[in-house]
Amino acid sequence: MTLSQEAELAAPSGPNSGSAADEAAGLRWRPGFAELGPAFHTRLRPTPLPAPYWVGRSDAVAKALGLDPAWWSSDDALAAFTGNRLLDGSDPLATVYSGHQFGVWAGQLGDGRAILLGETDGGFELQLKGAGRTPYSRMGDGRAVLRSSIREFLCSEAMHGLGIPTTRALCVTGSDAPIRRETLETAAVVTRVSPSFIRFGHFEHFAANQRDDELRALADFVIDRFYPECRATGRFGGNAYAALLEAVSERTAVLLAQWQAVGFCHGVMNTDNMSILGLTIDYGPFQFLDAYVPGHICNHSDTSGRYAFNQQPNVAYWNLFCLAQALLPLIGEQDVAVAALESYKTVFPREFESRMRAKLGLAESSESTASDRPLIEGALKLLAQEKIDYTIFWRRLSDSVASGDRQPVRDLFIDRDGIDNWLQSFAERRGATPASEAAARMRRANPKFVLRNHLGQQSIDQALQKDFSGVADLLNVLESSFEDHPGHAEFAGFPPDWASTIEISCSS
Repeated sequence: MTLSQEAELAAPSGPNSGSAADEAAGLRWRPGFAELGPAFHTRLRPTPLPAPYWVGRSDAVAKALGLDPAWWSSDDALAAFTGNRLLDGSDPLATVYSGHQFGVWAGQLGDGRAILLGETDGGFELQLKGAGRTPYSRMGDGRAVLRSSIREFLCSEAMHGLGIPTTRALCVTGSDAPIRRETLETAAVVTRVSPSFIRFGHFEHFAANQRDDELRALADFVIDRFYPECRATGRFGGNAYAALLEAVSERTAVLLAQWQAVGFCHGVMNTDNMSILGLTIDYGPFQFLDAYVPGHICNHSDTSGRYAFNQQPNVAYWNLFCLAQALLPLIGEQDVAVAALESYKTVFPREFESRMRAKLGLAESSESTASDRPLIEGALKLLAQEKIDYTIFWRRLSDSVASGDRQPVRDLFIDRDGIDNWLQSFAERRGATPASEAAARMRRANPKFVLRNHLGQQSIDQALQKDFSGVADLLNVLESSFEDHPGHAEFAGFPPDWASTIEISCSS
């Protein structure tokens, strides 16, 4: 069967083609991205999977969506979030975009395995990832595998638990339908939730095809929905499109500062994987640092190291420059577009240093920025020299301030003189600040738990045996990763030796 035949068979009869029984879900829909028109998307239905089953569910996201608890545990919900039946009132579609991949223009891309169900009246878009082929699947099958779906589900909620802007994940459903990647795997569908899934690449698509009317309609949609202050600004002579670029630049700078402070590697920062709202989006070959290696490359497909951990801030700016080029027909003058990008260069370092000061338990003050920089850089240099576990160092330092016992921190290092000298400088900088106050501030900034690759892999291995308790246990801990969670110390320990052999690629 051809893609066009599949699309014809799956075409919805209209936006209300679901069952009236779905009213029990508690979802109500409103016009959203679909109102932009057919130039922006293709309407189609998800392709069903046989014999679906629950893999993981976020009650927190279900509550945020206002889902009825009884419906949320029903077979109707399982079918709806696998793509086997339409929710009443939903109007599914796949969107078109383009983008730069690994620094090279890739042309038209689009939602190749993601289908947008619609926008709820609460302002959330629901999207099924892995629900079948779309006109933008190119040579792909439109499916997602269990392995990568569990990783995305857990990391979406882990990032939210860390306070980092992100798309959310409502649930993962699985099916024993075979899916071919490097090996034969099984299918899964992630239900993703976000105010919007619009990417830099959506703007690049219309700019590259010289479709200025559609480009303007998209920019106006984004401004009116998410950046209304850009209409009223006096910045750039009242140019709302330049103000939009500046606002996106600043949100992106804040996001990157948060990634770097917590040790998060995205792995594939293509322009089509960059959110116009400054959200973390598209969890593929991601990784939280184990050892602090600034040049760490988490994506096995990234042979050039373009998306290495320490390159992420620069890549984000490069991507913003691509967005500026796309918006130039609306902004009008190149100098104005360049000026709109400038704030990234000040916001990122300011925000990064602010978060690192929080990790050190230091109160904010305008005088402290320059004087704290050597302390921050000194800590990172020591961590890099000995490849110290990033998360464990910061959490032990927090506990050390609380208890007054430096030994657990010292035990991480071979260079005892180096860490002793740094700890002394740190103590002098803290001065008379009460230890309890500093430690509390640090524990709010230094998580005890992150989604390490080996933890995700262990939950995947269990899930392959139809044991989903590991997914549920990890979700419970990662939703509140700054808490101690007695009984789950194994999630906060050093990674086993085999963790370094895990390879995550773009197919993940």
